[in-house]
Amino acid sequence: MPWFCYVEITNMEGSINHTGVVEKIDSHSVFVRITQQSACSGCHAKHMCSASEQKDKLIEVPDHTGLYHLHEEVMICGKSFMGLQAVFIAFVLPLLFVIALIACGIQMNWDESVSGLIGLSCLIPYYGVLYLLRNQLKKKFVFTLKKLN
Repeated sequence: MPWFCYVEITNMEGSINHTGVVEKIDSHSVFVRITQQSACSGCHAKHMCSASEQKDKLIEVPDHTGLYHLHEEVMICGKSFMGLQAVFIAFVLPLLFVIALIACGIQMNWDESVSGLIGLSCLIPYYGVLYLLRNQLKKKFVFTLKKLN
């Protein structure tokens, strides 16, 4: 399978696997480039459609083994619950904050536009805190590597 193909496999143990290529290696981590494609990638008309998209992502995987080499094709493995937690932290929780603040503003008889702005403005500190906690989150969302050969 060519390195630019994107494979997502969910097996019975609840893990998600992506193929990628080792892009960079440092003393504590291996950086793997994966190509993420939209659901439209299998469509025969994707070249004529603006909805299909393809993104390269660089994933940092902690590794001290020294088993991996540059430009080697590998499999990145993660637990499926990590994906659910990431979606909850990145999308669901901030949405709940926005809705709660808008509802509180409306209950306090504020103008709807003021309530909406306050609800949306809560996203700035929320994502700021997430950015400050990125090192702790890296420890929580850990991927592993497997050789494909």
